[in-house]
Amino acid sequence: MTACEQTFLNNPLGKDTTLEDVLDGFEFLDDWEERYAFIIDLGKQLPSFPDEARTEENYVHGCQSQVWLIHHYDEESGKLYLLIDSDAMIVRGLAAIILVALNGKTPRDLLATDIDELFEQLDLFRHISPTRGNGLRAMVGKIRDTAARVATA
Repeated sequence: MTACEQTFLNNPLGKDTTLEDVLDGFEFLDDWEERYAFIIDLGKQLPSFPDEARTEENYVHGCQSQVWLIHHYDEESGKLYLLIDSDAMIVRGLAAIILVALNGKTPRDLLATDIDELFEQLDLFRHISPTRGNGLRAMVGKIRDTAARVATA
């Protein structure tokens, strides 16, 4: 197994840090200033992103910040593993929320996940700028496109 594959498989987001952890964290925190800090802390859990993967092909267009996304499809388990990175701390945190919900799922399960419901449950779009919201949708769109492509390959 290559070092890059190990990075994908050892990503704590979606494995050690679960969606339930994020939902509990949001419920526990009273105000949005604390929730922003929580989101930023989640972003600190993102594994290091390989410099050589910061290419146009992996760039997520539609984000206010610079965002890159790569994937690894494990044929043996049928699961899709994701890595995301950004130059903005809050975007790294938002990416971590996406990974908690979608990382390590089969393409079919990933495509069936209602991520918009999660964003609504967390009340994210009311508390982030419209351009950040567009970036969030762009990240999810690229992940869904990847899952659909892998599912039909």
